[in-house]
Amino acid sequence: MTRVVAVNAVGGPENLSIEDWEVGAPGPGQVRLHQTAIGLNFIDTYQRSGLYPLPLPFVAGNEAAGEVVAVGEGVTEVKVGDRVCYQGSPGAYADERLMPVEKLVPIPEGVDDQTAAAVLLKGLTAYYLLFKTWPVQAGETILWHAAAGGTGLIATQWARALGATVIGTAGGPDKVQKALDHGCHHVIDYSIEDFPRLVKEFTAGRGVDVVYDGVGKATFEGSLDCLRPRGLLASFGNASGVVSVPDLGILARKGSLFVTRPTGVHYFAKRDDLLEGAKALFGAVLGGDIKVDIGRTYPLADVAEAHRALESRETTGSVVLLP
Repeated sequence: MTRVVAVNAVGGPENLSIEDWEVGAPGPGQVRLHQTAIGLNFIDTYQRSGLYPLPLPFVAGNEAAGEVVAVGEGVTEVKVGDRVCYQGSPGAYADERLMPVEKLVPIPEGVDDQTAAAVLLKGLTAYYLLFKTWPVQAGETILWHAAAGGTGLIATQWARALGATVIGTAGGPDKVQKALDHGCHHVIDYSIEDFPRLVKEFTAGRGVDVVYDGVGKATFEGSLDCLRPRGLLASFGNASGVVSVPDLGILARKGSLFVTRPTGVHYFAKRDDLLEGAKALFGAVLGGDIKVDIGRTYPLADVAEAHRALESRETTGSVVLLP
């Protein structure tokens, strides 16, 4: 038996239930992990609330790091004692769990387990957005919403290292300063300032090449107003609610714009793509281009409190749960 955080009915953080579940021995192609650090992400709250439905009951969480304690038949890529991490696999809120070996990423020397759990999912999100969805070039200008969040702090540092001019948004003076300290050239407090007007001011009326928007409904139309003609809006999250676009003509009227709704499920469907992204990410961490900011840690038993803090925008940087 192992301790898990289960969701038996969708709803609020109070629906997260600490329970004992059977894990069992790893089957062919699987390993059993003893987890040492678990990353908290907005997708965890979407699954818990039912916005992104999963079959009930399920174990919450999508990212963690730990040590291999048993391997199943045919597993040669890792051995007992190896440190590994993963992302995008529901069931992470647990002391131990089974995982398919093809989903695992080795943790390189020089990266501790908490850092790996804090950076992998958010960092791979930043990777596909900055390198695949719109490959950012030196000299381009980008806008990143929620720049003081876990993904934002990683992505804005990385974009600056690529040679982009980085404009961020954040809510409140502390978050604005945090974003300025982590890669942004300009930061707009969108709780009190008109971010489309200031973006046009910062870009001498041109607009940005690409907007990366994980906020969703509250920022969508304003984001369109920030783009240069034929620019791209990459809408990759719903922190303020789901976006709907009933009138596609708005894209023509605002400059023949492009909009995409990407997800890592499709960018990392193949193991080679996963390992390529992880290599680039950990290389940027070890090379100093990305400094991972762990804003808070919580015991796994306090997971409901951690969800409330994340959803109420009380957190900055990454949040890690400790089994």
